[in-house]
Amino acid sequence: MNAIILTATWGVVMMLGGAFIKSKSTPKYLAITGLVLIIIANCIQMNNGASFFTVDVKNMLVFDSFNLTFINVVFGCTLLYFLLNGRDIEKVGEHVSEYFALLFFILCGIAIISTFNSLLMLFIGIEIVSIPLYILTGSDKRNLKSNEAALKYFLMGAFSTGIMLLGIAMLYGGSATGSFFIENIISGNAPMPPLIAAGLVLLLVSMSFKVSAAPFHFWTPDVYDGAPTVFTSFMATIVKAAAFYAFVRLFENAFGSMHEQWQTLIVILTAATLLVGNLTAVFQQSVKRMLAYSSIAQAGFMLFALFALSNMAKEGLVLYAAAYSLASIGIFAILVRIRDYTIDGFNGLAKQQPVLAITATIFLLSLTGIPLTAGFQSKFYMLMAAVQNGHHTWLVIFAVLCAAISAYYYFRVIQAMFLRKVPEMPCWPKI
Repeated sequence: MNAIILTATWGVVMMLGGAFIKSKSTPKYLAITGLVLIIIANCIQMNNGASFFTVDVKNMLVFDSFNLTFINVVFGCTLLYFLLNGRDIEKVGEHVSEYFALLFFILCGIAIISTFNSLLMLFIGIEIVSIPLYILTGSDKRNLKSNEAALKYFLMGAFSTGIMLLGIAMLYGGSATGSFFIENIISGNAPMPPLIAAGLVLLLVSMSFKVSAAPFHFWTPDVYDGAPTVFTSFMATIVKAAAFYAFVRLFENAFGSMHEQWQTLIVILTAATLLVGNLTAVFQQSVKRMLAYSSIAQAGFMLFALFALSNMAKEGLVLYAAAYSLASIGIFAILVRIRDYTIDGFNGLAKQQPVLAITATIFLLSLTGIPLTAGFQSKFYMLMAAVQNGHHTWLVIFAVLCAAISAYYYFRVIQAMFLRKVPEMPCWPKI
């Protein structure tokens, strides 16, 4: 509860502070200070269960050590995001304080969808996350691509939310108890009633939209490419990881007893996401667009948590969220400072900016899943969880082959940095 109330309160503080703060750099320091305090408050609740606020949530939210740990991981990644990208947020527009306020509101929504115990709270949390994202996507008002991306994101988001509401209505109607609480939707492992089955499929489609899993990924490349790069970093990492956690939490608690009845749907979804994300990323010439497609491929690995639905899979998802977020935030922080987003824009970077090139290489190797990186450890956890599940071993082999494909397009950037000549007019930052 500390995380939810404090993020919402600090968002209001940032929003009102925009009317009085004239300096563009002050909101960044205010946001970092607030986030550090919120992380401390969340750690206090995680260690001894003490909340600073006495609120009767009627069991619609559940706070346990695992949920609070995930929230801390998300907030820690966001703190790194603020530290690396604070100056770049200042360059997006004049309303810097409002941008940070919207980010805090998104964190409030993430805290809700990480602890929800009711379908109503899931819906509210997703809307609190989504609406500020629509605004941030279109925050570069002078850029037509940003305006187009915001409109496309809004329309697709509204469409998927409508599907979610229809699914929730069917689950409520098909539930024997007429309850919105996820643990009361169904019990036992008998064949699912038609309304429950329809509601499950609709929720699966809606959440697949939110996490950009194939074949519901079509909005992702255009939105990520059109949004300001500094906000694309946030959407592709922290928001995606939180949406996956909500995805797994929903299906484990609501439909976990019938896992075998819908596991085949997840197998198809996982295989399609891995294949489409990796193959399409191979043909991209823009690094930003390549990272958008690679985020779809990374979603395929995170879907293994839903496929296995075990404690190891959930722990692996938290590790994957941390490793993927840190590596992607880092590579986007470098990309946002380079004026040319094409692969050729990285030509010869190692010869004049060796520290920057080595850092980018480490991030790219982690995204690939090369041994000794956090990305390898997280992929290993997800695949081991799938192996322990004992079904569809071919899917694990397929995922390894797709990871090998990903090495091609990630190593194209590394090759450009270390093996190509320095251009006559480099577009790199001076550090």
